[in-house]
Amino acid sequence: TKGPVPEGDYTVPLGVADIKREGKDVTIIATSMMVLRALQAAGELAPEGIEAEVVDPRTLKPFDAETVNRSVMKTGRALIVHEACLTGGVGAEIAARIAEGPAFDYLDAPIKRLAGLDTPIPYNRTLEYHTVPQVENIIEAARELVGG
Repeated sequence: TKGPVPEGDYTVPLGVADIKREGKDVTIIATSMMVLRALQAAGELAPEGIEAEVVDPRTLKPFDAETVNRSVMKTGRALIVHEACLTGGVGAEIAARIAEGPAFDYLDAPIKRLAGLDTPIPYNRTLEYHTVPQVENIIEAARELVGG
């Protein structure tokens, strides 16, 4: 995966999620490369009137459930996006934290997970494209959650 890397020394605070984009209609919780795709999807959803909040947990253990729950309580909807397989993937744990936390009573729609297929990730770029979530998949899932 290619992407920007800071020039100097830097640290990532453990257990502190980062709200990458503010929104009010749906919370997209994304990990790793999916953060960039979620941000692109949020940008494409904005002209349609869907304001997506993008949350990057940054670390999964410790996990910043407070920030994630606060965001979901604000938007009423949760879309979890990650590259790992759907079955047994980290999205299930994040969904459980939301379902078992204070945000559950604020949900206006079921929690949705968007993840890689339950197959090994292929090395071929074309096959990989069809195996892990893409921007258009995130857009479609967010639209479904918002009701559009």
